[in-house]
Amino acid sequence: MKAVTQFVGTLILVLSANSFISCSTKPNDEAVKDTIRSIERQRLRSLVEADMVTARRLHADDFELITPSAEIYSKERYMKEIESGVLDYKTWDPGEITVRLYGDVAVIRYEDVRLEVFQKGALARSGVVRHTDLYEKRNGQWQVVWSHASGGKGS
Repeated sequence: MKAVTQFVGTLILVLSANSFISCSTKPNDEAVKDTIRSIERQRLRSLVEADMVTARRLHADDFELITPSAEIYSKERYMKEIESGVLDYKTWDPGEITVRLYGDVAVIRYEDVRLEVFQKGALARSGVVRHTDLYEKRNGQWQVVWSHASGGKGS
C-alpha cells in the first residue's frame, strides 16, 4: 500500500509542476502524443507476444508496475515472469489513450477494451482495467518508468 501511496504522491507532484512548467502546447505536441500512443501500443503488443527484446527496450531499467492487487513488479521481475510464461497476456487492447506532456515527461491514461492475462496457467485478470503510466524521454527514446493498473475481474 505504501508503494501505491508513493506512486500517487509522486504523480501528483509531477502534475503539480504544471503550475511552474506549463503543459506543452507546441505545434508538434499532437505528433509527440501520437508517438507516445504508438509506443504504448507497441509495448502492449510486445508483452502479449512475449517479444522480450522490444519489451526490454521500451521499459526503463528502473521501471515499476503496481498491479490492481497492489503487487509491485520491478522491470527484472516483470520481464522474467513474461519470458517464462508465468505471466501470459493473451489479449491486451487499449481503448483511447489520453496523453499529457510535460517536457520530457508524459503521463498517459486509458482503459482496456479487452484484457486477458493468465498467471501460472490460471486466469488472473480480465475485463476493464484502468492504466496510468509515466513515460520519460531518456537518451532520445521514450520509455515507460512507472505503470499503475486498477480494476478488472480476477485476483
